[in-house]
Amino acid sequence: MASFEIHGGKPLKGNLIPQGAKNEALQVLCAPLLTGEKVTISNLPDIVDVNKLIGLLQAMGVKIEKVEKGTYIFQAKDINLDYLQTEDFKNRASSLRGSVMIVGPLLARFGVGYLPKPGGDKIGRRRLDTHFTGMMKLGAKFNYDAGDYFYTVEGKNLKGVYIHLDEASVTGTANIVMAAVMAEGETVIYNAACEPYLQQLCKMLNSMGAKISGISSNMLTIKGVKELKGCYHRVLPDMIEIGSFIGLAAMTGSEITIKDVSWENLGIIPTIFRRLGIKLERRGDDIYVPAQESYEIETFIDGSIMTISDAPWPGFTPDLLSIILVVATPAKGSVLIHQKMFESRLFFVDKLIDMGAQVILCDPHRATVIGLDKKYPLRGIQMTSPDIRAGVSLLIAALSAEGKSTIHNIEQIDRGYQDIDIRLNNLGADIRRIG
Repeated sequence: MASFEIHGGKPLKGNLIPQGAKNEALQVLCAPLLTGEKVTISNLPDIVDVNKLIGLLQAMGVKIEKVEKGTYIFQAKDINLDYLQTEDFKNRASSLRGSVMIVGPLLARFGVGYLPKPGGDKIGRRRLDTHFTGMMKLGAKFNYDAGDYFYTVEGKNLKGVYIHLDEASVTGTANIVMAAVMAEGETVIYNAACEPYLQQLCKMLNSMGAKISGISSNMLTIKGVKELKGCYHRVLPDMIEIGSFIGLAAMTGSEITIKDVSWENLGIIPTIFRRLGIKLERRGDDIYVPAQESYEIETFIDGSIMTISDAPWPGFTPDLLSIILVVATPAKGSVLIHQKMFESRLFFVDKLIDMGAQVILCDPHRATVIGLDKKYPLRGIQMTSPDIRAGVSLLIAALSAEGKSTIHNIEQIDRGYQDIDIRLNNLGADIRRIG
């Protein structure tokens, strides 16, 4: 098991270029399964989860050509459906959460989709009901083998229908959209997710010949087509990494410019960081974060404690709440962090408390941070990363702490952040990969 050894307390300086968006990549990588023609995707991040999904697609029979770093050509002309019943498929697909995204396109094009129970972060229950309920409404038959943890959906003649989702699930919406693009007639999805990742997928599908309207709203209308063609698609910069870098700059007192952020797709993210007192400027399509000695958390207008919570887009993304919590620890003032979507995502705060932060874990969903105004620096400790976002949050904390910190299980960080140690070391950090 690899670890990071971090010597903290060093301000960083320079430019950072965000990687391609992990959450978008895991969706758009499955879209080539909808056609036998060539599909080119660029700005794919070189991270564990993306590389595992590319490997899974190749094992399924997709021909893959690497054009250059981050750019691949995919051609799903000859898919081996028998492979989907093998132990190798079960092992590969169950090792990453993103494998769930293959089911919709397989169902649309071949009339059948298989999936073992997918893996991923240990952040609480992440149910798949929304995915399969939507596919059943399109006319598919669903079966779950509880003994084998294996899902099967079958349906040769899918028909368009009105679907009111019980939750605005991003991956659930994406899977149903891909299942519906070649269904007969018109499908309407209400309470659809409208995150930029989902918008990007819909735009990509339209460039392949799909007919999707209502993109960026919570009601999507899909007119089924008989077949799709190839296309070129470029993945957006990763908004979660951009937010992580804003928090890193503030917490370490660093002057950092984040390049080419696709500002119009960041939504409320810059506003939330400003509520913590963090200064940031828009410079063209870049974000400039000046070095700050201190920052003060705002209160609500009536003087009550600031609450920051997650919500479906255009609300604040849950993937950045761990970052917000950590970055609040050296601020002046207090904030209540309310993680609504996942019941285990705040359990990493025990490591912050060991580092000297004042955090009260109210329950699995809420934590109160009492900022120490940088009067008492965090101290380096040994810790283990429980998931991707908590892992990079602890990395940011370690970079601001006095002394040496060690983070174990950094495979979790590598799942979502490309060469994070190398990129931060280029700005003056002291991170060593050991083991």
